[in-house]
Amino acid sequence: MTEHLDALEVRDPAGREAALMKALPNLVAAAQQLPALGAKLAGIDAQGVTSRESLARVPVTRKGELLERQIASRATDPFGGFSAIGWRAMARGGARRVYQSPGPIYEPESDAADYWRSARALRAAGFEAGDLVHNSFSYHLTPGAWIMEAGAHALGCTVFPGGVGNTELQLQAIVDLKPDAYCGTPSFLRILVEKAAESGTSIASIRKALVSGEAFPPSLRDWLMERGIQGYQAYATADAGLIAYETAARQGLVVDEGILLEIVRPGTDDPVAEGEVGEVVVTVFNSAYPMVRFGTGDLSALLPGPCPTGRTNTRIKGWMGRADQTTKIRGMFVHASQVADIVKRHPGVGKARLVVEGEMANDRMIFKLEHAIQDDGLTQAVAATVKDITKLRADQVVVVAPGSLPNDGKVIEDARKYD
Repeated sequence: MTEHLDALEVRDPAGREAALMKALPNLVAAAQQLPALGAKLAGIDAQGVTSRESLARVPVTRKGELLERQIASRATDPFGGFSAIGWRAMARGGARRVYQSPGPIYEPESDAADYWRSARALRAAGFEAGDLVHNSFSYHLTPGAWIMEAGAHALGCTVFPGGVGNTELQLQAIVDLKPDAYCGTPSFLRILVEKAAESGTSIASIRKALVSGEAFPPSLRDWLMERGIQGYQAYATADAGLIAYETAARQGLVVDEGILLEIVRPGTDDPVAEGEVGEVVVTVFNSAYPMVRFGTGDLSALLPGPCPTGRTNTRIKGWMGRADQTTKIRGMFVHASQVADIVKRHPGVGKARLVVEGEMANDRMIFKLEHAIQDDGLTQAVAATVKDITKLRADQVVVVAPGSLPNDGKVIEDARKYD
């Protein structure tokens, strides 16, 4: 059994970066041919986007914007002008399937093999040709099951389409078919293991699992290991496909070879320093659905150094929460982007955090910011900016030393008591 899927995983990092930068101009140019991204990327010289610095000047597209565009163009283009493929009603073809995610947001799938690139994550989890994979992701509306099935087929695996629910029937299938591996949510795998133990049923054939769609805490990972199942996690979305995956090293998640990943400050387009928590933004090298700087809405951080398994791509810590920290204060919605706008008006300010305390209907708003100098003039100026941008008065503006605010990606902290 070969541990790596291909040589791309172990190539020289400088060579990988050069290959990504070489491919960027053509991807941006292709995206500019689509109605939505053409408008978003208007005025950008595609041939000049050849570095991470130049890419950082391209605006981030977030899921809310994707949904708004789709709603506005439902009658003519359910994909909102983001997809290069479709079907006859859109005067273009190439789509094998179309999926519906919550929103609803519609996503296309082309006829490319392993369209979402999940084979890489499955290989890292120990899946190999000839395995029977029990797939308990949903085959209904959303692409979860199809993401895993396509990768399993690319590896040469056979798939049992278990789907969700019907626990007793799924257990019977496991007993009869004796699958080697499981794909699905970690919580459903635990349910299957517990139900099997309660009924005296053996599902010992399952020795490996790739889980996704939920948090996979170390406690559950260890619980499964005690019962003979090595579980690994994959981080994937319907829009971007595989983003990162766990390896046998159990040290963060390795970024997939088919994307370029950045971590930006929530509510902004600005990359943060290595190790700082921020929003995961991906550029996906997919000609059918060419996402350029797509904001996933998830928080994570870059890890230093390569994976001990020999994979040389960037690593991230894994899922660390949601970047969309919109909250309602005194009847007004406040967004992370507004905190970023406040910071931009005051040179020298580092990170900032809007903290809401008190009880419901009695909100207390504190704006904390990092700055090297304690200055009453600064606090007064920031207080005025807070009111100008949010239309709300800050009860207090607090200046703290650079590096004092927590490294957790939060720019809005709701610390109110709801009891």
